[in-house]
Amino acid sequence: MGDKPPGFWGSRSWIGCVEASLCLDHFGGPQGRLRHVPRGAGLQGELERLYSHFAGGGGPVMVGGDADARSKALLGVCLGPGTEAYVLVLDPHCWGAPKNPSELQAAGWVGWREVSTAFDPNSFYNLCLTSCNSEKQLPTRD
Repeated sequence: MGDKPPGFWGSRSWIGCVEASLCLDHFGGPQGRLRHVPRGAGLQGELERLYSHFAGGGGPVMVGGDADARSKALLGVCLGPGTEAYVLVLDPHCWGAPKNPSELQAAGWVGWREVSTAFDPNSFYNLCLTSCNSEKQLPTRD
């Protein structure tokens, strides 16, 4: 895409949610809408938006932070009574073909996590909410 120095190609450097959103747009993938949360404790205020995103057919939400450098993908939200809330977290480093969903859970690749413990309250987070954009044209290869 031309936004990284030449040495980036082929390196083991990571990209964040902002770059992932740019890649989705550049390569004609699903639309990525960015949300910045200044502190992990503020994610509590994003739960209704995330719930609406998934209820409306939105795709996975990529999550990246600064102090919390463990990247995550959110696949769902469960809002309980009061302030109780859970997110379905997928570790994006998951690889291979599992035999069944139970195997993914047992290995810790996917699972429900309480919001209050899934995020560092002092870290900022960038969220990339993905959704299909049926009107977007795929780029042609010249």
